[in-house]
Amino acid sequence: MDNAEKMNDDALYGCYLNGKKEAFDQFMIRYGDSLTRYLYRYLNDWQDAEDLMIEAMARIMAKKPRISEGCFRAYLYKTGRNLATRFHFKRTRITQFSLDEYEEIIGDHTPLETKALEEERKQILYRCLERIDPKMKEALWLVYYEGMTYAEAGTVMGLSTKRVDHLLDRGKKKMRQELEKEGLTNAYE
Repeated sequence: MDNAEKMNDDALYGCYLNGKKEAFDQFMIRYGDSLTRYLYRYLNDWQDAEDLMIEAMARIMAKKPRISEGCFRAYLYKTGRNLATRFHFKRTRITQFSLDEYEEIIGDHTPLETKALEEERKQILYRCLERIDPKMKEALWLVYYEGMTYAEAGTVMGLSTKRVDHLLDRGKKKMRQELEKEGLTNAYE
């Protein structure tokens, strides 16, 4: 398992299924933080998000499901999303996908003026995101922040690739309108 960092998800999962338990450590390194951030958007609680990330990983480890080629990440996120949805229904009413408090997970060392300008733009972006449909917002997040393909995002959201494409198209148009209301006319440059 010396080259585990270089293996794709399918090869790494195959190693795990063949008895190499350390392969799953690599999945924790690859996806643990990003899945936790994704689950936080549903739960608004870091501890619960981390617990459910661990539970999602553990379920895959225990059940060893047959996962289609190229779909491990989408399968993992969908498992996490389902766990978060059930958890939240049990705890309280369902919360919309939220991007609030995203700033606390990002740390950078840019000059103060640049940082202030970026902060202002991010706040405008988040205000605008909060005004669009939650499904559009989630599709935008999965594709543009998480870097998922349309197919992977569709698997996570339980939608077809065409539906994800439609949500992204409408979401970008709606975001452009909302950003223009805020005075940003060159938002995509």
